Amino acid sequence: MEVSSTALVLEGVCYAYEEAPREAVSDISLTIGEGEWVGVTGPTNAGKSTLCLLAMGLAPHFFGGRLKGKVTVLAKDSRSVSVIERSSEVGLLFQNPFTQVSGARERVDEEVAFGPECHGVARPEVDARVEEAMGLAGITHLAARHPMELSGGQLQRLALAGLLAMRPRLLLLDEPTSQLDPAGTAAIFQVLDGLHRRGTTIVMVEHRLETLCEVCPRVVAMVAGRVIADGAPEEVFNIEKVQERVGMPVFTRLARARALPRPWPVRLRDAASAFAKSIA
Repeated sequence: MEVSSTALVLEGVCYAYEEAPREAVSDISLTIGEGEWVGVTGPTNAGKSTLCLLAMGLAPHFFGGRLKGKVTVLAKDSRSVSVIERSSEVGLLFQNPFTQVSGARERVDEEVAFGPECHGVARPEVDARVEEAMGLAGITHLAARHPMELSGGQLQRLALAGLLAMRPRLLLLDEPTSQLDPAGTAAIFQVLDGLHRRGTTIVMVEHRLETLCEVCPRVVAMVAGRVIADGAPEEVFNIEKVQERVGMPVFTRLARARALPRPWPVRLRDAASAFAKSIA
């Protein structure tokens, strides 16, 4: 997809949470163009979730703390835009969907409508958005259920539908399929692929490297609050430092163990081809 302008720019960004002894992210400079689908990965405490919070504006607007450098989201400085204002264009899906249910609505469809209603969207438009978002997330059949009666996977779909109803230009996903089974995961990625094709910018935190390599044209690898690699998956996961500190897809590990020619494959289809050539 052609990238026309920037969706997210971090320039020399350092951030420490309130009363934290050290920075959660340090000296990050990163530019993500509109229409990109970027995967972010790394070990625990790498700063992945903090990156999402900075892009949403929750850090530092909600969490406080110390922010150095500049964060620009959709051409606006993060310090000049409130989280409420930003939520009309940017959506953040948390790893734990329970934290995103308002608790103020007794039906799933009413919960999906919550965001657009709070932003003053006209009723006919709200209804159209709710129907579309529930259909995309695969929860139309749950419309009359109480949100608190849903399973973890259903809640994750509900949280996503609530974001989709806002029709965000930038979608931030922190482990978006953590509560889903394989079938549910495949369905959500099909939805995300459709959004990406329509021009939505997606920044997705994901620890499953095989999934990351299949769906994301670009990967950012983080360790201890710093970006250590940024590029196409086949480039990033062939860097020794990334392999040692972040890990590698199972296909890459197998190719490395077999001492196949580099670069080692990161996707199933490429691995199949590489192994076929090695035994031909």
